[in-house]
Amino acid sequence: MQMAENEWLSKDFYKVLGVSKDASAADITKAYRKLARKYHPDLNKTKEAEEKFKDVSEAYDVLNNKEQRQKYDAIRQFGMGGARFAGGSGQQGFDTSGFSDIFGSMFGQGQGNSRVRFSTQGGGQPNLNDIFSMFGSGAPQGSGTYTQERRRPARPHKGEDRNSKITLTLRQAVKGATVSLAVDGRRFRTHIPGGVKDGQKIRLAGKGRPGTDGGRNGDMYLSVHVKADDRFAMVGDDIVMTLPITLAQAVTGAKVTARDIDGASVTFRVPAGSSSDSEVRVAGRGVPGRDGDLVARLQIRVPSRPGMAVKRAAKEFDAACGDFAQELERER
Repeated sequence: MQMAENEWLSKDFYKVLGVSKDASAADITKAYRKLARKYHPDLNKTKEAEEKFKDVSEAYDVLNNKEQRQKYDAIRQFGMGGARFAGGSGQQGFDTSGFSDIFGSMFGQGQGNSRVRFSTQGGGQPNLNDIFSMFGSGAPQGSGTYTQERRRPARPHKGEDRNSKITLTLRQAVKGATVSLAVDGRRFRTHIPGGVKDGQKIRLAGKGRPGTDGGRNGDMYLSVHVKADDRFAMVGDDIVMTLPITLAQAVTGAKVTARDIDGASVTFRVPAGSSSDSEVRVAGRGVPGRDGDLVARLQIRVPSRPGMAVKRAAKEFDAACGDFAQELERER
């Protein structure tokens, strides 16, 4: 772990590694490897060797990093008295001639008598907070103690979810449909699965607002409205329809042909003695991919304007049914 910058003033990393202050990166690495082999805990079990190995590792962590080495050199030179302070306009001025190479390379300043102003603390001494802040790190409040404030990486945040609505015909809801939607002015296509119900919400992953700091996008929740149909309805996985039949078909039984929701021909077997609201089924003709059926609810129809012959036949029918009319009367 990299040591805190407030300790740099008291440690001579060049001396620890046994190299000069103008040593190259290769020289620093060579010196480190030699000392690391000498003091590594696996090879040297003494307490002294353990401490030496820590010091060597700390020195190498700083001097082997170009940016950290520049910071270290500047702060060490400042702490060892390499800076001169000159008065002026009521503030202490910091003469940076000794730092021209270091500060110039990092801040784009040229050689010369550049002057950097620092705030002063008690006794007219410069505030080290200014130096640390120039290198992108700050020192905490308090006198004499300085630590590097490490910026933690931002945590990724998931984007906000969106809510939207869509209206489908009953056939689209039964069969499924590919629809076009728009998000932030951009259109995309998505598939609505068959069997979706009115009021149901469908989650479209990643179609919400963008995430931040590497977080994933939010989701879109699509509220579905299914238009009512005059003839068909979806009940569970069944498709339910009304099947009008005549009185004779209900009494005698019949094979009745009708059209399903796709307009295809389908034949229902109506048992003899069927009444209105009885149900007949064709298996497997419900919602595709499900176990539903096509269900026909029988509806017995009679002419709205029956002629005399029909009326006479109806009375004869009731008479032929015996007590059936009286049984119905008792139920009422």
